Amino acid sequence: MPSARCWSDVELDRVVSQRVVPALSAQGFCWLDGVLGEVGGAAVLEQVRRMHLSGALKGGRLMRAAPGLSGSAVRGDKIAWLSGAERGGDGVNALLMLVDKLVSSAARRLQRHISHRSKAMVACYPGGGAGYVKHVDNPSNDGRCITCIYYLNQNWNSADHGGVLRIFPEGKPYEVDIEPLFDRLVLFWSDRRNPHEVLPSHATRYAVTVWYFDSQEREEAKRLCRERNDSENSTSSDTSVE
Repeated sequence: MPSARCWSDVELDRVVSQRVVPALSAQGFCWLDGVLGEVGGAAVLEQVRRMHLSGALKGGRLMRAAPGLSGSAVRGDKIAWLSGAERGGDGVNALLMLVDKLVSSAARRLQRHISHRSKAMVACYPGGGAGYVKHVDNPSNDGRCITCIYYLNQNWNSADHGGVLRIFPEGKPYEVDIEPLFDRLVLFWSDRRNPHEVLPSHATRYAVTVWYFDSQEREEAKRLCRERNDSENSTSSDTSVE
């Protein structure tokens, strides 16, 4: 039986310095294959499949309603959120620990103040043409800085199965298609530099996504949110009838 991949600090630093940082700096995105190895990737896949079959994944919700479109017409995935500490969650926990190290190392070299990340969003596109229309993860400076997506799709053939991640790099006259292949990790800037979509999937498609936050932008977003809430509360109080 093949062993799970174990990254040494030297290997991780080399990949970050030679591949991740140059790619994020030059084009705004990159991807790595063979991240956890066959055994490690299979452990994550088993956990995600178990969640899917148990009914733990629910329809993804939109931050804002899209004019003239229902939520399912915009995004067709079913999702759940994990911390990595759940019982039976060793696979996802190992994934998060590795991605944390990768992003932390990259952030230092890129001089970005990454403070924390979201929980892991487990997502399943159940086939039948389910996808996600073109969008930006962080269009409003909410603090999300780097998007990381780990794919779990064995024997995936995009010609038959679809489900490609299509990125539209800002200011470029081309798109980039990335296949959602098993044990592949994609990283890209979460802001307007990388509008992207998930093309219709014709087979069950699994992924795990996390977002890393820029501490300064996140604090500013929280401050503005508090000010809006205070203003709304003040206006509501002023117009109330006794």
